[in-house]
Amino acid sequence: MGRTPLISFVIPCYNVAEYLERAIQSILSAVEDLSLIEVLLVDDGSTMDNTAQLVDHWQARYPGLIYATHQVNGGHGEAVNTGLSLARGVYFKVLDADDWFDSEALTKLVSRISELVATGCLPDLVITNYVYDKSEENIQKLIHFRRVLPENRLFTWEDVGRFAPQQNLLMHTAVYRTAVLHDIELKLPAHTFYVDNIFVYLPLPAVQTLYYLDLDLYHYYIGRTGQSVQEATMINRIDQQLRITQIMIDAFQLQSIQPQRLRDYMSQYLLMMMTICSVFLRLSDLPDREVKRKAIWQYLKDADLPTYMRLRGSVLGMVANLPGSWGERIATIGYRISQRLYSFN
Repeated sequence: MGRTPLISFVIPCYNVAEYLERAIQSILSAVEDLSLIEVLLVDDGSTMDNTAQLVDHWQARYPGLIYATHQVNGGHGEAVNTGLSLARGVYFKVLDADDWFDSEALTKLVSRISELVATGCLPDLVITNYVYDKSEENIQKLIHFRRVLPENRLFTWEDVGRFAPQQNLLMHTAVYRTAVLHDIELKLPAHTFYVDNIFVYLPLPAVQTLYYLDLDLYHYYIGRTGQSVQEATMINRIDQQLRITQIMIDAFQLQSIQPQRLRDYMSQYLLMMMTICSVFLRLSDLPDREVKRKAIWQYLKDADLPTYMRLRGSVLGMVANLPGSWGERIATIGYRISQRLYSFN
């Protein structure tokens, strides 16, 4: 199969025929030497359009560069798992089929990673910026990490500054060294939404070195009907959010995480997940919504008391747990303001 690729790009595909060409072309148009990469298209049991046929078409069009795989439907996480099991690249990057890369930014990313690998410098995690892209509304919101992460040099967690609430290292930001993911035996749960949180969170304690490029690489498309981040969908799938949050709680005793900067960041990320669960339960019309909201906080308390005390005593933790109808109203207002500021769904 030739030399080891520099980067394995994995595109999970489920009924995305309308978007797939844009995603693939955003890679092909940016990489001058295509022998540096491989593109793994994982068809996750598509049945509602011709995604499966398109995946095969792209493999036939670019043999030795694009590889098509078909599997019984297992969800986004299982498609990522399949891609990771097949990946031969030094680095691993997920691109959802309805999203795309900025070509100029990707050109620079591939060039810099090529330079780093050539010199034997292999950061465990390469970080770039991403854009919430509401194309139909002509709205874009850039999430960057300037003044939080050192730029254009190798660094460790001790060099990291304080992340703002919106500056989370989502899947869109992360280019992991493939060996890191293999070493921790990362496996995402099947038939579960929001597994991107696990993908980016679980490997963090294994990350010793990082590298930040101030490139607006990933365009995260917001607006597709039925998209998992749409508010109504998130409310309907609140049990999925709760499951993911429980997996994150179970993964680590955060007080044991070193160094302090990493522990602080992981605590902030977990607080975000706890807040999302609390707010969307309060936005729902489930008869047991308060029971479930209290239960997820109790789950954290039972599993990791020091982290519970820290998160529960934070401003967000207190707002998420304000009692009664006024508590619900204040939490909802806070969510609406954040939604307006950051355009995240």
